[in-house]
Amino acid sequence: MLARWFPAAINTRPTEWSRAAIGMALGTLFSVWLCAQVFGMDVALHLLGPLGASAVLLFAVSSGALAQPWSIIGSYLCAGVVALLVARVLGRTLGGACLAAGMTVVLMCWLRCLHPPAGGLAMTLVLADPASAALGWHEMGAVLLGAGALLACALAYNNATRTRYPKGAVEAPAVVLPDTRAAQDPAITAADLKLALADMEQFYDVAPSELEQLIHAAETHARRRSIGEVLASRIP
Repeated sequence: MLARWFPAAINTRPTEWSRAAIGMALGTLFSVWLCAQVFGMDVALHLLGPLGASAVLLFAVSSGALAQPWSIIGSYLCAGVVALLVARVLGRTLGGACLAAGMTVVLMCWLRCLHPPAGGLAMTLVLADPASAALGWHEMGAVLLGAGALLACALAYNNATRTRYPKGAVEAPAVVLPDTRAAQDPAITAADLKLALADMEQFYDVAPSELEQLIHAAETHARRRSIGEVLASRIP
């Protein structure tokens, strides 16, 4: 039981760790600096936590759905609007901050832009410091400026360091009919997937065991579909 508390070993090399760490540091520094130039250092530092958390996703797990451009821009927009509305109606209280975070999650799921740091951003905006609270709705400008600057850094740095970002839709390979005379391919296991992830040398926000379950589930549905097609073809 205790073994389940320990995470699996990271499949990436130290060079990828360093690449992600440098990008995270530079991206956060630039976004906070730019925000400070426009809205002041107090406002910029108030956004440091959410921006730093977003930077980890954008530079270290850029292949994940939570780190794509719409995820950060859409989530920050949701968090900003919800938090400022809650602060105006219910006041800047701890309860209001938690309510704003929960409402932000629902809105992000609905708009398909789930991004975990936005939950913290909503709380941060409700419990704002005096300098940020004095901006009122103009605080949305600081939020979107920080998110936009961080996203621009991720686009430039990731692609400059040979990490394709954003991740576009992968084209499905051409369908090849199997040769019934050939031997069946061996079943894919979690160990095989772990080795494949190591070959890619990038962070992926998924465990090999989860991939194995997904593949087995897909194989089950494919067999059911194949059987259904065969039975349908026999119906006159």
